[in-house]
Amino acid sequence: MIQYNVLGLMSGTSLDGVDLALCSFSQSIDQWNWQVKKAVTIPYPPALLQKLAKVVNSSALEITELDFELGHFFADNIIAFMQDRDEKLFCIASHGHTVFHQPEKGFTLQIGNEVVIAVKTNIPVVCDFRVLDVVLGGQGAPLVPIGDQLLFAEYSACVNLGGFSNISYQSDCQRIAFDIAPCNLPLNRLAALINLSYDRDGLMARNHSWNAHLLDQLNKLPYYQQSYPKSLGVEWLDQIFMPLIADADLSVETKISTVTEHIASQIAHQLNRIAGGTVLLTGGGTKNAFLVERIQNLTDKTIIIPDSETIDYKEALIFAFLGLLKLLCEDNCLRSVTGAERDSSGGVVWFP
Repeated sequence: MIQYNVLGLMSGTSLDGVDLALCSFSQSIDQWNWQVKKAVTIPYPPALLQKLAKVVNSSALEITELDFELGHFFADNIIAFMQDRDEKLFCIASHGHTVFHQPEKGFTLQIGNEVVIAVKTNIPVVCDFRVLDVVLGGQGAPLVPIGDQLLFAEYSACVNLGGFSNISYQSDCQRIAFDIAPCNLPLNRLAALINLSYDRDGLMARNHSWNAHLLDQLNKLPYYQQSYPKSLGVEWLDQIFMPLIADADLSVETKISTVTEHIASQIAHQLNRIAGGTVLLTGGGTKNAFLVERIQNLTDKTIIIPDSETIDYKEALIFAFLGLLKLLCEDNCLRSVTGAERDSSGGVVWFP
């Protein structure tokens, strides 16, 4: 069997940092085998973090400058990450950092200049995974489900608790996936109002009651009545979700409790609609013990929490896999998930 070593990079909306995962893949008959050999999350320096936090409101010049600055940051950290490794990389697969994602208007933008990465590392880079699908009329998201299908097929569903929560599952011989609701992003923003990075273990949510009126308002947002394919972006969060919370005359702790209950109820609602009994839960939100407890209390599915490496780096692993599929000229994006006119092999390849 041929073994491919691929480095996956993932920068999510939670702004926790950039995930680097050195992964190996091999294929036996129709089954893909995988291993995460080394992985790390590198926090953003304060100045870079500040720019990323406000990038959606930045000028074209500022976004262009940040694109190159982020590309150099990625490249320098890849070089440091790989300096003690003997593996020869087949490619680097970089999701980049999302600035805009508005598929209904026909565009999406991720930054972290891939040419800079390719030149500085002297390794081929696969990037811009979402653009082709958007041009084909799809949502350009979520992209992880083909990895769920080929690498995590033993689970009835896969749910990721990142900046947004999303679900992926098999139905009638096709993969279905969509964003469920906001998740860590609004919780972390609320925690920041009282000078905390996040609600550790969900203790604030656990120790405060949620507000029924605000919970009802959030649950009635039109997005939740839309059929898939559908996806969420920071613009929706800023324009639709967060204003409801800001207008509520409630303590920050009560808002955190209410949003936590909203997230749990929306996730459980989707889980209760699908067949099968086991659900793989990954992403930073799995460390929120109270959120996971509430999800489990609201569904009869068995929630599986994997090892910490899979929790933290599953998305980086799957983007590494998407980059490999691109270079092997195999489809890595499913129309059943995104609503595009056809399956496709998304991504742009830059050779040094």
